[in-house]
Amino acid sequence: MIAITVTIHAIATDRLLVLLEKIGPRMFHLFRRGWKIPMLIVTVLGVFLAHIIQIWIWAALYFYFEHDVLKNFETALYFSTVSFTTVGFGDIVLSPEWRLLSSFEAANGFILFGWSTAFIFEIISKLYEDDKIKKTGNER
Repeated sequence: MIAITVTIHAIATDRLLVLLEKIGPRMFHLFRRGWKIPMLIVTVLGVFLAHIIQIWIWAALYFYFEHDVLKNFETALYFSTVSFTTVGFGDIVLSPEWRLLSSFEAANGFILFGWSTAFIFEIISKLYEDDKIKKTGNER
């Protein structure tokens, strides 16, 4: 499951970068001064979508193996989201033979959120690399 989610994340970030490079000139033409804002929105929503897909895949795994504990898919999705985001409320507990799996999901989510943060930071860096933060007021 970890290999699957890492593969999904690698594909998503690669395709997102290609998309951003493709739509960048169009965004600049449409929005001029504010063109970076829609680029950042696309970046964050793209990364968020990748995480949603990964959470749903984990939820499907839980629902398949823990159908007795997770009575419906919504509960499995809730449990997966809480695990993936490392919130871990503990209001739902898997059976002893499967509960270690949720800690693997938490570690997986932690790593993928770090990857996403680095990716977003890199996109921000690329968008603003030619701009300088200008000081205002009287400098000496």
